[in-house]
Amino acid sequence: MRLTAYGASLKAWKCNAVKPCPDAQGHRLKIFRYNKSMETITRVHIPDPRSHGAAFMTAPESPSPARMAELRPDVLARLEKAVLEVFSRHDFHKANVRDVAHLAGVSFTTIYKHYGSKEGLLFAFLDIWLDKLTERIVDHLQGIADLKEKLRKVLWLQLDYYERHQGLGRILFMTLPMKTWMADATFQQKRMINLYLEVLKSGQREGVLEAGVRAGVLLDFMLGIVQRSFVMWVSRGRQEPLADQANLLFEMIWRAIARPSETESMPTTTRSVP
Repeated sequence: MRLTAYGASLKAWKCNAVKPCPDAQGHRLKIFRYNKSMETITRVHIPDPRSHGAAFMTAPESPSPARMAELRPDVLARLEKAVLEVFSRHDFHKANVRDVAHLAGVSFTTIYKHYGSKEGLLFAFLDIWLDKLTERIVDHLQGIADLKEKLRKVLWLQLDYYERHQGLGRILFMTLPMKTWMADATFQQKRMINLYLEVLKSGQREGVLEAGVRAGVLLDFMLGIVQRSFVMWVSRGRQEPLADQANLLFEMIWRAIARPSETESMPTTTRSVP
C-alpha cells in the first residue's frame, strides 16, 4: 500500500505515513490509501493531533445515479463492454479495474469518480443488466392468464437470457462472491423479485400452488435450478441450447410446487416455449 494526498503536489506526497500534510496555503490535505492488489482507494481518517486515537479507513461511497448520468452514452457503452469482459473472465478478486479502464479507453480516475470502487462499478452494471431481464419478463407475460404458463415462460426467459448473455451468467453464478454482492442494495433486485413473488402468491391464493410453503421458498427453489442449470451447462461444454431444457425442468418444478390435484393427471411434455 502507499498513501497519496488527493490533489496535492508531488512534494506533498512525500509526507510521512498518515501524518497530515499541509499544502502551500497551509490547509490540511485529504489523505488516501491506495491498495494496488484490490484496486481500491479509501480515505484515511486523520485524528486530531491532540488525541491518541488510531487512524482508520472509511469505506468508499456507492455510485450515485446522478454521477453515472454525467458519463456520455459512448463512454458508458465502452465501460459496459469492458466490465463484462474483465469480470466474466477472471475471478472477482483478480479482476483489475485498470484492465477495465484500459479496455474501455477511460481513465482510472474517471471510474473511481463515478463508481467509487471496484464493487460499485460491477454492481452498477449488474443492476442495469438484470433490469433489462425484468423488462423482458414483464413484456412477455402480457396476455398470459394461466398461472402455469406464466411460470413456464419466466423459467424459459431466464435460461434464454443467460444463454444469450453468457458473460452475465458467468459473473452472477460463477465469479462473483455472493457475500460481497449481498452487502450491496443491488442484490435485492426488488422489482424482479416482487414480480416473481406476486405470481407465486397469486397461485397460492387460488389454490393452485402448495400453500404450506412460503412463496419466498418456492422462489428460491426455482432460482436455484436456474443457477445450477447454467453452471453445469457451461461445465459440460454447452453442447445444446440452454433454453432447450426449459420445459423438462419446468415439469419437474411444477410437480414440486403445485398442489397434488394439479399434478395427478398432468401429461409430460417437452414442447418448446416460443
